Amino acid sequence: MNRCWIRMALPPLLAAFFVQFFVRPVKADNVAEVTYKAKCAACHATDGSGDTAVGKKLGTHDFRSPEVQKMSDAELSEILAKGKNKMPGYEKSLKPDEIKGLVTYIRSFAATK
Repeated sequence: MNRCWIRMALPPLLAAFFVQFFVRPVKADNVAEVTYKAKCAACHATDGSGDTAVGKKLGTHDFRSPEVQKMSDAELSEILAKGKNKMPGYEKSLKPDEIKGLVTYIRSFAATK
């Protein structure tokens, strides 16, 4: 009887151990970074400069520039959601909280220029 209990309990205990020590939750700021790299970096570069072949061709803005950084959060959110000029909108593929996280992430580029 004791062996049966061990066989039944061992897999869930091993799974719990694995999750506890090997699976790390993704922090909110990391979610924004991952989203930025997936959706924005191809045109705007990983550093926000817009210094990519595609970015130069499309005339993307440098996120580090005063022009972008002086925009309100609402303006940046609107552009991310609806798109502007050649930039597509992401309101159908990103949740409002993800867009808000991207705005915060874009703000972090101000200190890098």
